[in-house]
Amino acid sequence: MLDLPIYWLVCLCVYHPDKQSADVPAGEVEARMQRFIEIDRAWKILGNEETKKEYDLQRREHELTQGWPVDAQVSLEDMAWNLNDHCYSLICRCGGKYTVSQKEAEEVSLVCCDTCSLLIEILR
Repeated sequence: MLDLPIYWLVCLCVYHPDKQSADVPAGEVEARMQRFIEIDRAWKILGNEETKKEYDLQRREHELTQGWPVDAQVSLEDMAWNLNDHCYSLICRCGGKYTVSQKEAEEVSLVCCDTCSLLIEILR
């Protein structure tokens, strides 16, 4: 698989408006222009480490809400603070553990058990 920056450059060469030949039908030029805008927007998010982390957190939370059972609603005060790992944790009924960093706790509301498919919802 190509690295993201290389893939982005390849797509730029294919879809950039200045790289289109004169014999491309008008409808296809518009479609390629739209695709170029989408690729550029994606690069602005995925090409920056901070925005990529935010994007990944949003995707993870979205995926977790798709049919996974929420086992409990808990506040951070109900979770144990681990000073060494700088994270909150809570034991799941399966024996696994829900773990969330302080920064993640501010950004996400659902946390998945590291062993089973159960979730907890963090209340603010």
